[in-house]
Amino acid sequence: MRLIVRCAVLALSLIAMVRSSQAAEPLGTATSPLKPPAPVHPFEESLFGRKLLDPYRYMETMDAETLYWIKAQGAYTRSMLGSIGARSAFAKHLSEFGASFGMIAPPSFEGQPYQIYRHRIFFTKREPGSDNLDLFAKDRNGTRKLVDIARLRAAHDNKPYAINYFEASPDGTKVAVGISEGGSEETSIFVHDALSGARLAGPVDRAQYASPTWSEDGKLLFFNRLAALSPGDAPTAKYLNSTAVVWDLKSGPTALIGTTVGNAGAFNLKPAEFPNVGLVPGAPNALFFNINGVQNELEIWLTSTRSASHLDAPWHRLVARLDDVTDVRMRGSEIFLLSHHGAPTFQVLALRAGQRLAEAETLVPARNDRVIESIRAAADALYVLQRDGIYSRLLRVPTGTRSAKDIPLPFKGYVSAVFTDPRSQGLTLTLESWNVPPTVFAYDPRGDRFSDLALGTNPPYRPDEFEVRDLNATARDGTQIPLTFVEPTGTQGTRTVLLDAYGSYGISFLPEFNARIISFMREGAAYAVCHVRGGGELGEAWRLAGKDAQKPNTWRDLIACAEDLIALGLTTKDKLFITGGSAGGITVGRAMTERPDLFAGVIDRVPAANALRMEFSPSGPPNIPEFGTVTNEEGFKNLLAMDSYQAVKGGTQYPAVLITAGLNDPRVASWEPAKFAARLQASDTTNPVLLRVEEEAGHGIGSTKTQKDQEWADIGAFIFWRAGREGWQPTGAGH
Repeated sequence: MRLIVRCAVLALSLIAMVRSSQAAEPLGTATSPLKPPAPVHPFEESLFGRKLLDPYRYMETMDAETLYWIKAQGAYTRSMLGSIGARSAFAKHLSEFGASFGMIAPPSFEGQPYQIYRHRIFFTKREPGSDNLDLFAKDRNGTRKLVDIARLRAAHDNKPYAINYFEASPDGTKVAVGISEGGSEETSIFVHDALSGARLAGPVDRAQYASPTWSEDGKLLFFNRLAALSPGDAPTAKYLNSTAVVWDLKSGPTALIGTTVGNAGAFNLKPAEFPNVGLVPGAPNALFFNINGVQNELEIWLTSTRSASHLDAPWHRLVARLDDVTDVRMRGSEIFLLSHHGAPTFQVLALRAGQRLAEAETLVPARNDRVIESIRAAADALYVLQRDGIYSRLLRVPTGTRSAKDIPLPFKGYVSAVFTDPRSQGLTLTLESWNVPPTVFAYDPRGDRFSDLALGTNPPYRPDEFEVRDLNATARDGTQIPLTFVEPTGTQGTRTVLLDAYGSYGISFLPEFNARIISFMREGAAYAVCHVRGGGELGEAWRLAGKDAQKPNTWRDLIACAEDLIALGLTTKDKLFITGGSAGGITVGRAMTERPDLFAGVIDRVPAANALRMEFSPSGPPNIPEFGTVTNEEGFKNLLAMDSYQAVKGGTQYPAVLITAGLNDPRVASWEPAKFAARLQASDTTNPVLLRVEEEAGHGIGSTKTQKDQEWADIGAFIFWRAGREGWQPTGAGH
């Protein structure tokens, strides 16, 4: 699930709960390759006149009984998939091909892979052969490693550790780094020297969604800090009452704004909202953000930069949430806003500090054929990232003008990262595509040219080994759904196809290179993406068309994509597999339960499978703006419609299913995929239902390369087994 930043919870009492106290049978050892059925604890409740049965509700406590069952399921799945003969060679290719890249990559879903201050580049990179992303700095003195995760792991029994984010100081002298263990995202902040890599300060804990920013002189660090929990606090308290803090790197952080500070009323700040102070190099004003969980729309306040670190700072509101502003950038006293207010494909507004929003001018108007994705301010221009469908376009608006000019990109693809310093000219961006590895380019406006910064390392590889088709599927209501199809060049006949989808939060599924998918396609398979409604591919209206009461469009769009791939002769039902992760689990889970006859198999990765119970998990309340709440009837009906667990029916032949879970997952509690697996296994389907468990990982953020490679080896083995490929049939775990 997307958990912040757009950065967490609400305890509700339900009606008419009945739970059996029957004892479960012992499960034996969790390392046995047996697959025990989940114990049933009858449980019934009534919500808005609807009776719901929830025989695996007890799993939500993650007690010893549940953990034994989950681990036994994981052991069975490892044994089953590990007995597939061709898996070993596939896993070796995955590992070696991926290891041949030196990949510049962001440390998290929404992280920044590089920052450039005072001619010094800070970046996260996984070197060829490495298992981790490390933090580097590059300047005239050369390239050096500032944070070595392998060394950290070696000092802690080789447990998985990961960089979750970093933020360099605008003077280029130091960098704040968030580090967590075991995929938990339980992050602590450390500060390192940019020359020696020596630790200067930290750790400071409870910095999971810190969004740190520095004062321009590098002496103060502002970030969000979670509240300290007390024994007995409900799980849903985890993300309540966080605080905006400032840290001088000498003593402990000082609370500035929050519900426990005493000034929440001035900002209308609620316990589940995330306060954060942001500073911009060269700007005389600081920003305060009141972030409502995963909601895209912001509430923004301003004060002078020199006042931002004071408890009595005179903050003035610039933007209310109803103004539909989703991004803000500053350059000196200029303020640029990205808004979808009356502009479903977004527009850029401009004003100066001291002006009201009503006085803003439209700098870049909305247009029907492009979606504005983000904005960045540099000294020479405002750079506007647009999209034509799923492919990026770059627009440049020179400083002091309103004339916008298209800047041709080096190749057709997706700009997956971009960085500007408002005190410097030009920008740095990463460009990639489905079949083209990412390259980091610097754009120099003086020569109007891009240059390769040569930060990454690519092995011999030909993008034309694969071809990309941009198709459309027709939904049941006639809407044209963008559909991407990638396969080895020259493929003939029907293919084994893995069809991917997401469809929440307005997040767009865009052309990113994935070496593991390349390895998968080299086995003679194809990869497709259905750009379902609920995502942001075609703007705000596209997002809203897959939200709340319209949420069924997401899985029905996926069904339409599947049907069209079959109608085009590209695949058949017995070779078509669907996958989705996190909130994408809603899309694939409900597509499977609504059309179980359509697919050969389903790979449901850390899925939000039990939507009715989601808000009772630690990450549930920040997701209420996206999915709703069971505390009102409309929200209950919407959540019931998207609940895959409740949609499982007896007497149904479901396709083969591989469900994944991480025991340290902070975004989707591991009981959600566990409950879904248990209910499917108890249904009448004769096809396998496997639960794959990572005991030292979470949502995938912070997983090592080896962990990700092994997951994909299992996914590939599962797909080719169920597609009937020779050499891919299991011999163990009861086969």
